[in-house]
Amino acid sequence: MGEWIAEHPPFPDTVLVSPAVRANQTWDLAWEAMKHRVEAPAVEYVPGLYGAECGQLLEAIRTATIPANPKRLMLVGHNPGMHELALLLMDGGDSAGGKALAHNLPTAGLAVFDFDVKDWGHVTYRRGTLVQFVSPKLLRQA
Repeated sequence: MGEWIAEHPPFPDTVLVSPAVRANQTWDLAWEAMKHRVEAPAVEYVPGLYGAECGQLLEAIRTATIPANPKRLMLVGHNPGMHELALLLMDGGDSAGGKALAHNLPTAGLAVFDFDVKDWGHVTYRRGTLVQFVSPKLLRQA
């Protein structure tokens, strides 16, 4: 997935990562594949992401990023909260990706959203356009 991200801009300029070992390993592997091709993002380890429900994840997006106000943000967290959040953020976009995402957000799955908002504090449910959904399984099938 890190290689896929490195080959498909735009790249995140801020990454919020759960402090859990598995989330750290996921980010480390992705970054290892990307680091020679993209500029290093700001990485913030956010304790509140561990085991967070979708409302808590949304609040982390709104508050943890306000000082830096990044243009592109990536979250590395856990299900079921991440899957629920992705479904609740979606308001149109990639219909095939939306159908696949409705079934599952697997480990290392990536849901890319675009928000027409002034800043991250305005991100809310049903305001995101699903640009693309990618997973290791979908990449193997392609």
